[in-house]
Amino acid sequence: MLNEKDLRYYYVEKKKSSKDVARVFKCSENKVNYWLKKYGIPKRSISEAVYLQQNPQGDPFTINKPKTKDDYFLYGLGIGLYWGEGNKKDRYALRLGNTDPALIKKYLKFIKKFYNIPQEKLRFGIQVFSDTPQKQALNYWKKVLGVDGSQFIKTVITPSRGKGSYRTKVKYGVLTVYISNKKLRNIVMGEIEKLGGLK
Repeated sequence: MLNEKDLRYYYVEKKKSSKDVARVFKCSENKVNYWLKKYGIPKRSISEAVYLQQNPQGDPFTINKPKTKDDYFLYGLGIGLYWGEGNKKDRYALRLGNTDPALIKKYLKFIKKFYNIPQEKLRFGIQVFSDTPQKQALNYWKKVLGVDGSQFIKTVITPSRGKGSYRTKVKYGVLTVYISNKKLRNIVMGEIEKLGGLK
């Protein structure tokens, strides 16, 4: 028999897997699962278990609520930017792409202030036209955002469309900001749904 208090401590509070709990109690995983069910302790879903495995130290972000008038403005702006420019179909990450460095910088300020994600933890991708030197685009975004080149994980080359206002606008390509965290993605999408009157 496994003690309920100890089982709750390791499985619920310490968020250990049933396999790890079995090691603690020196018993089989089946026995742990049996007593979890017996005590009415809900088992984590596969996605929850994977998330905990990927984030053993807990969430890689903390939520800071807006407090001042300026905070509320930046928060609303950040959520609005993702609503308009973010990829809502990706269920596992936040992805926002744009050509405007000022817009990107505002979004990064929003992410840092309200979710406390250090800039060095962010990842970036660039989409450029085939006649734009990749190195030139990379150096431009590195300088503008003040980030390290190792944070750029992807470059997509698009056939050139020739001259025109759009071609001028994307001289240095489309920059995409990646934050791979399903939980944070769901939090942001929940805020968008509230603003849209969908909840």
